[in-house]
Amino acid sequence: MNKANRLHLILLIFVLIVFLWSVINVQDTYLTWVLEAAPVIIALPILIFTYQKFKFSNLLYVFIAIHMAILLVGAHYSYAEVPLGEWMKDWFGFERNNYDKIGHLMQGFTPALVSVEIIRRSTPLTSFSWIGFFSFCISMTVAAIYEIIEWLSSLSNPEDTEAFLGTQGYIWDTQSDMFMCLCGAIIALLIFGKKR
Repeated sequence: MNKANRLHLILLIFVLIVFLWSVINVQDTYLTWVLEAAPVIIALPILIFTYQKFKFSNLLYVFIAIHMAILLVGAHYSYAEVPLGEWMKDWFGFERNNYDKIGHLMQGFTPALVSVEIIRRSTPLTSFSWIGFFSFCISMTVAAIYEIIEWLSSLSNPEDTEAFLGTQGYIWDTQSDMFMCLCGAIIALLIFGKKR
């Protein structure tokens, strides 16, 4: 087993350990856990089954593992109750638990970098201007679809999906979530987008 494969295996084990911890004694309901862990539940098998055909860079696998851990921690507690968010309230004087903003920052960051690697390796595009533009658009589309899913779930079952929405009474929650995704995508593309 080479060094890269060993790193990938370590990251997979890390994510699986966090996954198992996350699903045990969830702090809200299992419906909330499933809704909040859904991106990991969907993405992890895809990454495993496509691993031999399409390997991402080591750095991107690290970011994907961090992103999954952030989502699974949020799913375990429900985003409005994550202890780190409570500590951030004290540290920065926030009025609400803003742990979800970390998740939304990564929701822009990770898809942008995934898109860069896929576009670079599977399309004839070579100009980073175009690759960056399409990666940004894909990242923002993922964020918008997630917000629409949150909205639809709240319409279908308002009481049981309150924790999934995690607005905590903040009327601009959806807009600030989208802004954090935008910031994450821009940061990812500016810092890591041109690296090959």
